[in-house]
Amino acid sequence: MWGTPSKGGGDSRVNEMAREAEHRPVGVFECQLCALAAPYSYVGQKPPDTQSVILLEESYVMKDPFTPDKAGFLILGSRCSVCSRLVCVGPECSLFYARRFCLPCVQENIQAFPREIRQDLEKRAVPARRPASQPSSQT
Repeated sequence: MWGTPSKGGGDSRVNEMAREAEHRPVGVFECQLCALAAPYSYVGQKPPDTQSVILLEESYVMKDPFTPDKAGFLILGSRCSVCSRLVCVGPECSLFYARRFCLPCVQENIQAFPREIRQDLEKRAVPARRPASQPSSQT
C-alpha cells in the first residue's frame, strides 16, 4: 500500500496531487461593495491548466465548479485601478474598460469615460430604479 511506487506510476500520482493542490482554495475573495464571498484558488493573469489564456488584469480566480474541464475557471474579481478596492466582476459593482473600475470611482470620474460607457451605465441603472413590486415590461 505505502510501499515503493511501481515504475512509471509514482510520478503520475505526484502530478495529480500537485494539480489538486493548485485548485484548493488559497483564500476567500470578498467584494468590498456587495460582500460576495467565494473561495479563490489563484491570483494572477495566467490561470492554472490553461495554455493560451492570459487575463488582461490580475484577477482572483476559482475553478469552475460547473464543469469537469480542468481548464475551466471563473473570474471572481480584481482590484479597482483607482482606489484599490477589491471588487467582483458583477455589473452592479465594477466595469472593465482597459482596466477594472469600481462603480463608485466610475461615478466620481464619469466624464473621463467615453460616451458609450456612460450610456451603458445609464441603461444599467434604469432597472435598478424600478420598485421590486412593479412587474417588468419584458416577456
